[in-house]
Parts: sequence; structure tokens; C-alpha cells
Amino acid sequence: MQSIGQKTIAARAVISGRGVHSNSPVQLTLYPADDNHGIVFHRTGLENGASRSIPALWSQVCMTELCTVVGDMKLGAVSTIEHLMSALLALGVDNLTVEIDGPEVPIMDGSARDFVDLVDTVGLAESDARRRYIKILKPVRIEHGRGFSELRPSLRGFHLDVEIDFSAAIIGRQRKVVELTPDVFREEIQAARTFGFLRDVQHLWKAGFALGSSLENSVGLEDDKILNPEGLRYPDEFVRHKMLDAIGDLSLAGMPIIGTYRSYCGGHKMNYLVLDALFKDPSAYTIVEAPQKRAESALTRAESALLQASP
Repeated sequence: MQSIGQKTIAARAVISGRGVHSNSPVQLTLYPADDNHGIVFHRTGLENGASRSIPALWSQVCMTELCTVVGDMKLGAVSTIEHLMSALLALGVDNLTVEIDGPEVPIMDGSARDFVDLVDTVGLAESDARRRYIKILKPVRIEHGRGFSELRPSLRGFHLDVEIDFSAAIIGRQRKVVELTPDVFREEIQAARTFGFLRDVQHLWKAGFALGSSLENSVGLEDDKILNPEGLRYPDEFVRHKMLDAIGDLSLAGMPIIGTYRSYCGGHKMNYLVLDALFKDPSAYTIVEAPQKRAESALTRAESALLQASP
């Protein structure tokens, strides 16, 4: 376990941008929150000046096509939450209010890097309340076509093993395995951008998706060519972004996971479904708390001498 106390941010933080699907301008404000609050979206700007609070939980997911959406599409929802949620989980943020005045989290550069920088600008505050974890006790698996997603037990930490397999030679078959820590996320995952094929754009526009997509916030692909003049940030940026998405989706468990996540040709829907399957089986998991900090006591000279003499 990497953290004992629950964490929130040390001060208010603000970021603005546009939604990759809606192309709507949006301002997102992060506020510190109390212990056991969790991550909660506060959606403002609804009809007649209304607002709505939406917990960032798997049970609130209402759509998983091309992005993850929580809330209710008629009453108020927040879409494309996965990049922000990925950054929050990786950095160890347990409690936060996310106020957002539009329907979609801003896409920024298509990765989680700007959200990591946003948290870093204000820093984290750790409380005395012990952090809680979901510990996987037995395998849970979801299959769809040739793909699958599963959660399995592990002795410690949160491990991810993500594999993709595209017919397009420019992507092909890629696999990445990590144990998630803040340093690993910063160095290997946070900057991986979303991607898409030019041939799909017209279809997506007609369906109301990707209206704000550009080479400034996505890796564009045409046949076997990268359209972005700067090229890729990592040789295997595609699988790294899929891992980034999975981290964000799995954060909707509501607590960090102690276990291993494995997927092959997965995506937002299968990430959600594996959490749904997990929580439908109470024997597959348990909730544990980080151990209490041991109080340091001053040693007498005799105790010190005894310790120094001990083998």
C-alpha cells in the first residue's frame, strides 16, 4: 500500500478547454473535499440554472460509447471523464469535488498530462483518516467477441496488463504491463494521447461525436501514416493510451484496487462491465484499510544500547 492517509488537493484549481465530442467550451474547477467524500462531479449550467451532483462511481455510468459518461443524459451528465479520473487515481486523490459548467470534461491535448500538472500546481493534503482499498479475492472475467477484461488477486499494489490488437499495421499488436504508482504514471502513461482514423471522422460527426477533435488533441491516422507533424510521443503510444483509459474507468470502483487488471482488445464498455461483475459478486472482493501509523516513542538509553547490541 503506497498511502496511509486519505488525500485531497491542498487548494482550489481551475482549468478550461473544449470537449472532444461536443466541442463545447467548459470550465472545470477542482475543490478540496472532506474525508470519505470520494470524487463527486457537480454539474452546473443545466436548464433553468439547475445543478446536479454525480458521484464518480461505476453505478452512475450511463454510456460507454467512445468515452465514459456518468449521470443521466436527460437530467444532467458528464462525459469523457476517463482522462481526469486516470490522473486522480494515479496521483492518489481520494476526495474531491469537480465542478463543471458543461457536458464534457475538456480534452486538453488528448492525454492526462494537463490534469496531472493541474493537481501538481496546488499539491496534495493528507489527512489522518485511513485510506480504504478494494482487495480482489478471486478472478472476475468478462468476455466479448475475441476480447476480454478481468480482475485477479495480487499480493500488493495495482497492476495492469493491457494488450491491443489492430488490423492496421501502424498499430498492430501492442502490450504493456506496469504496477501503477505516481512515478510510473508520470513517466510512462500520462502523456499518451487518444487516437483515431481519418476514415471514421465523417461517420463520427454524423453520430454527434468527435466534433472538437483535431491534431492538437488526438493522434490522427490515415492508412499507415501518422498525420501529426510531431509524430508519436512513445513508440507504443496507442496501448499506453488504452491503459490510461482503463485506469480512469477502473477508478470508478470508488476506491483504489489491490489486484491485477488484464485486458485484451478491451475498451470503456468492458472496463465498466468488469466492475459491474465484480460488485455483483461480494465473495470476489473485500474492503481493507491502510494500516495505522505506528506512534514513535523515545527510547531510553538502555533500550538504545540493547537495540544496537542486538544481531
